[in-house]
Amino acid sequence: MTTIPGLRSPYDTVGGIVHFGRMLDKIRLHAEGQLPQAWIDAKGLTQGFDGRCCRFLGIGYPELEARTLQGGTDDELLAWALENGRSPSAEEIEIFNGFLSKLGWRDAVAERVTIRLAEVGLPPGTVQTMFDFIDLDEGRPPRWDGSAAAH
Repeated sequence: MTTIPGLRSPYDTVGGIVHFGRMLDKIRLHAEGQLPQAWIDAKGLTQGFDGRCCRFLGIGYPELEARTLQGGTDDELLAWALENGRSPSAEEIEIFNGFLSKLGWRDAVAERVTIRLAEVGLPPGTVQTMFDFIDLDEGRPPRWDGSAAAH
């Protein structure tokens, strides 16, 4: 289990947007020397959640990182991102949140979820999404219970 104090769930929202707050946490924790090396190596990757979130907002990760390190609340940093990138509609946010939170469920990321489960000694199907794997791996209960799979 990977536990990093101060790192919130990817489900937690800032301004209604999933993962954004977690991305800010990782930037801040790295600056404080509290982020493991593997996490530092993955921080801001274009194919990961950080890259997808930044593309959704129309901002570059390096710019967000630099602005975050200047200080400010989560809401102030989101306001900066919306001013310097794009301001998605409520419907776009809903679609983005649904997409990001379900990665791993019946898509190309499903194999990655299975691999990550095996790495921590859990059987395939223990969780269905990367968000739920992250929560499970960090000691939080998964938010999807599997009951929808039969429907």
